[in-house]
Amino acid sequence: MQATVLAEREEPELARTALHELHAELGAKLVPFAGFSMPLNYPGGILAEHRHTRSHASLFDVSHMNRMRVTGLHAAEVLESLCPANLVSLPPGLFRYTVLTNDDGGIIDDLIIRRRDNDFEIVANGATRETVLYWLNERIGDECRIQVLDEFALLALQGPRAAEALASLQPCIHDLTFMRHAALMLAGKFCLVARCGYTGEDGFEISVPVEHALTLARQLLNHEAVAPAGLGARDGLRLEAGLCLYGQDLDATTSPVEAGLGWMIPRARRPGGERAGGFPGSARIFAELEAGPWRRLTGLLPDSRAPLRAGTLLYDSDGNEAGKVTSGAHSPELGHPIAMGYVKTDHLYGGGDLKASQRNRTIDVRTTNLPFVPHRYVR
Repeated sequence: MQATVLAEREEPELARTALHELHAELGAKLVPFAGFSMPLNYPGGILAEHRHTRSHASLFDVSHMNRMRVTGLHAAEVLESLCPANLVSLPPGLFRYTVLTNDDGGIIDDLIIRRRDNDFEIVANGATRETVLYWLNERIGDECRIQVLDEFALLALQGPRAAEALASLQPCIHDLTFMRHAALMLAGKFCLVARCGYTGEDGFEISVPVEHALTLARQLLNHEAVAPAGLGARDGLRLEAGLCLYGQDLDATTSPVEAGLGWMIPRARRPGGERAGGFPGSARIFAELEAGPWRRLTGLLPDSRAPLRAGTLLYDSDGNEAGKVTSGAHSPELGHPIAMGYVKTDHLYGGGDLKASQRNRTIDVRTTNLPFVPHRYVR
């Protein structure tokens, strides 16, 4: 009988960011993330990177993020038809955090939308790249032009000394306040600099031409306050700050109200506003704003040394299922485990004392407000 040889399935080749050479040079542990080879951490370790970000400033490569430009005479109105943000009245130089919603009111992705005159730049998650592009093309059609900005890398400089470090290259950076952006000259090239971030600390996200990214990163790392940091530290920092990660804390079944993001829906887009509704799933979202959702994202404090794993079920005192953990880790800032998850609102407002089962033991879990660590944005 003829032998059958089964070829091993080839894994898809990972894309490399403009800083791949630098990551290798600095001894980064590289892992697959959103289709890219990304640094999980550097030789000093995740804990050291986390603490350095809180006390000084860290440089993160976030070039896996999905960036697009939307242009057209009515780009603001078209984009407003897809999300609950106020974009028509948004002045150039400002940006908004918002979500793309589906027809059921779930979240397709959370994203940043920046206005530059009549052009808008979208920063979305790398893992949802194809989904977001498909959704935009399907819903926008020929009304606007959508351009993927693969010619730019994205760097995030985060921490209390981030402004000091960036000012060494561009002194006017101090004029930029939270949720504003500007085209600024950095190390000889114009870059789009936004004062924002994903750590809860003051910081900046810098969109830089790919061919200049390595030069800019090296110049920033030459500052005595700046050190490199990877995905591991970034995840712990965002959890302490109570910031959601798409695919864990947000998904296509979760509404922005359930996720505690109702604050992002301005008065103009709410019932009675001058441009109320009109975005996908608005009926469900407005109903939840009025009556409250059946579940809500909340902070969780387990009475254990080990963090709660994502997917861990939560129960009330009678053994009824009351919620589920979506993110969990040890908090270096607080010195104990923290988590986020969705809890049924009747249990949430009834005292918030829950139980979890992990590693064959029962753990007491208490709900708490988010964030765990106060935000330190410069407004």
